[in-house]
Amino acid sequence: MPTTDLTAFIDGIVHEPTQTEGVGLDLTVSDVCEITEPGRVDFGGGELDAAATEPHPTAKRNPDDDYEWWTLEEGQYLIEHNETLSPPENATLVVQTRDELLARGAFHPTLHTRTLDRIPLSVGGAGLKLKENARVSTVRRVERS
Repeated sequence: MPTTDLTAFIDGIVHEPTQTEGVGLDLTVSDVCEITEPGRVDFGGGELDAAATEPHPTAKRNPDDDYEWWTLEEGQYLIEHNETLSPPENATLVVQTRDELLARGAFHPTLHTRTLDRIPLSVGGAGLKLKENARVSTVRRVERS
């Protein structure tokens, strides 16, 4: 599916020319959270409990910068995207980790989804410096049922 078709299913695009320059459409990070207390998962769903989270702090590299950076140590985080998904009733979107993130030792699971909630981000090795609005995911295609 051509990239221009994907823009019809994605709202909140930060800068369309940049986000559509490769294969698919890139999604940008709006927030990084740390998991501070465990959640609960049971068999029947009656005792489900969300994990407690708090925003991971950001800092400017230079006082004149417009955007801040997250300094992420090795570990697990939850990320939120600026964009939201709205595929047609009979379709799901495939969301994958951007190659640039993979090459720096971080990844999130591949999703076949109709919505974009917080997703886990795994950061390995020496950690990662991640700028606000960085492109972290790519919607590569639409799957129709």
